Amino acid sequence: MSYGMPAEPPQTDVPVCPRHPDRVSYVRCQRCGRPACPECQRTASVGIQCVDCVRETSRSTPVVRTVYGGAATMGRPVVTLTLIGICAVAYLLQWVIPGFTEQFLYAPLYTIPNPYLPAEPWRMITSAFLHSPNFLLHIAFNLYALWILGRHLEPLLGRLRFLALYLLSGFGGSVGVLLLSAPNVPVVGASGAIFGLFGALFIVQRQRGGEVKSLLVLIGINAVLGFVVAGIAWQAHLGGLLVGALSAVVLAYAPKGKNRNVVQFTGLAAIFLVLVAVTALKAFG
Repeated sequence: MSYGMPAEPPQTDVPVCPRHPDRVSYVRCQRCGRPACPECQRTASVGIQCVDCVRETSRSTPVVRTVYGGAATMGRPVVTLTLIGICAVAYLLQWVIPGFTEQFLYAPLYTIPNPYLPAEPWRMITSAFLHSPNFLLHIAFNLYALWILGRHLEPLLGRLRFLALYLLSGFGGSVGVLLLSAPNVPVVGASGAIFGLFGALFIVQRQRGGEVKSLLVLIGINAVLGFVVAGIAWQAHLGGLLVGALSAVVLAYAPKGKNRNVVQFTGLAAIFLVLVAVTALKAFG
């Protein structure tokens, strides 16, 4: 009788995804070598990596910043397109829902306490997303201007800074209406925010040494239209322009360095608090 070496037991272990142990995967991460199921696979520059390695790499990769400190992004201006979409949806709702416009428009009457209506200061922001339902050119011009200005400013400032600029400018436009308009005159439209973007673009162009004469002419023409064409709230234009320009000064001239973000957002917060204080003084003073 001859004796041979005992045979090795057959391999029964199969590779499974560490994040999903019930899933068999023969595809391995090129970085750590662990199996990765289709849900956990990410296409990398070389082969496939697991989601954990991709996250670790992203954390260790320094964030690319714009010239004004925002996170640099590639592709379409997401915030600009989102704002355009909100305005477009709101305009549609103005047509299909009775009373929708009245619920969100702004007039100083809704901010100043009075015996007829409670103070509703949120209208100072919501009105910037509405437009005149009976005047198609109103929303068409504003959204076209938002697209032109946004696709230039958003990549320069970064998404968060651009959004803050837009909302502050819209708020500033409503404060202009509060200070300079009759209390019972309702206002809708993104014009205050748009003029804020005009003011910001002027500051940015000056800071970068660009040509501003044509921009000044464009701002001047639109400003004059607010005085000669009935139904245009020049007060909102003026308030938005001043706040937008001031916000851009904070963003563009903040000293570079590790504290630039703190300086920028502290400055924007200060502008917001000043607008709130002015609103409160006018309402309760």
